[in-house]
Amino acid sequence: MRIFRQSSAGQALVEISLVLPILCVFVLGIVDFSRALYDAQVVRNLSGEGSSLASRGTSLTDTINTVVADAGSDLNMAANGCVIVSSVTLATATNYVITAQAKSSPCNSASSKLGCIPPPATCTGQTTSLPPSVAGVISGNPNYTAYVTEVYYNFTPVTPIGAFLKNNNLLPTQLYSGAYY
Repeated sequence: MRIFRQSSAGQALVEISLVLPILCVFVLGIVDFSRALYDAQVVRNLSGEGSSLASRGTSLTDTINTVVADAGSDLNMAANGCVIVSSVTLATATNYVITAQAKSSPCNSASSKLGCIPPPATCTGQTTSLPPSVAGVISGNPNYTAYVTEVYYNFTPVTPIGAFLKNNNLLPTQLYSGAYY
């Protein structure tokens, strides 16, 4: 009976030594993958909030400051992100122009998908294109303005497994969301 207990304890030790590293890899991978999903949802919500604020008359600069502040310490947009807010109106029957554009600081590796930022210094009058659903609302209504908020965030994993997944393109390096109001 005593010999059976000793070999049983040794067997359990061998089993846990084989299973524990695999379990740790899964848990740490799930932690960073969950963080990436959470951050992507926050970025999506921030872009919608920014466009909503701008469409209700908040200045573009105040909109950016609010979006950066609302990101909180979880995302730290001041160090790891970029917010670009643009207003677009109908110039002619088929041309849309950027009437104003502002960006947060720093916007190191981000540029607006509408165009203009980073260069040139001013965007007023630059033509752009809009998704068909947004263009359909503005076309025929020259007094309408579409507000576009683009949010970029550089995702950083917190575990070594997350860094490995990011280096192998299994986790994102930069998150992006744009909202049109």
